[in-house]
Amino acid sequence: MRIARFTTGENPHYGILDEETDELVVLRGDPIYGDLDTTGRRVPLDDVRLLSPVIPRSKVIGIGRNYADHAAEMGNEVPSEPLVFLKPNTSVIGPDDPIVLPAYSQNVHHEAELAVVISRLCKFVPPEKANDVIFGYTAANDVTARDVQATDGQWTRAKGFDTSCPMGPYIALDLDVTDLAVRARVDGEVRQDGRTSQLVHKVPELIAYVSSIFTLLPGDVILTGTPAGVGPIDVGQRVEVEVEGIGAFSNPVVRRD
Repeated sequence: MRIARFTTGENPHYGILDEETDELVVLRGDPIYGDLDTTGRRVPLDDVRLLSPVIPRSKVIGIGRNYADHAAEMGNEVPSEPLVFLKPNTSVIGPDDPIVLPAYSQNVHHEAELAVVISRLCKFVPPEKANDVIFGYTAANDVTARDVQATDGQWTRAKGFDTSCPMGPYIALDLDVTDLAVRARVDGEVRQDGRTSQLVHKVPELIAYVSSIFTLLPGDVILTGTPAGVGPIDVGQRVEVEVEGIGAFSNPVVRRD
């Protein structure tokens, strides 16, 4: 099952994708905080604008260097424990929203990732109980100002600027994420093509580790890391992220004058 957050020009709604008809079956409310009751209304997918499937009310938690090949391409060792950073919820945008390059960076990169959406308040979750706190999965782009990441010594400006966390197009429920393709394309050219089976620290381990640091709240998102192939994006380009079983979405790249 895949769930969209969308608008038809009014307030946002949620809907279950009917893959046979390409329609969204409208839900009565936010499924993370309620249930999957439907209104009976159906909206053709072509008639809606897809939004980020979740806007975290608390935080986006990133995991760095969680693919060995990506750590190697950046000249880094794989950390023995997950490398954790935060992105504010103001960094989140949805499909087709512009990625606005920050004025303080001249070298911004794409990073395609599988993202985990948390279902409920939790703390100190053991790995074997991780599935109990997962609502579903989505795709994300951990957009990174690489030059600033190198010079600042910490990653807040590099990874936390507005529009630096595109997510979409759906939240997939009950998805087996042990071996899914994770890809990024820039203007149609494949840049990243990895698999979640290559994750150094798997999803249950990440949830256990992160929940030992932070209390996780419904709608919090954990970015699980990016495979090799990261590279620069520039004004006028379009960046697409795809995760198998979830779908693909893209964003144009702009810079404010």
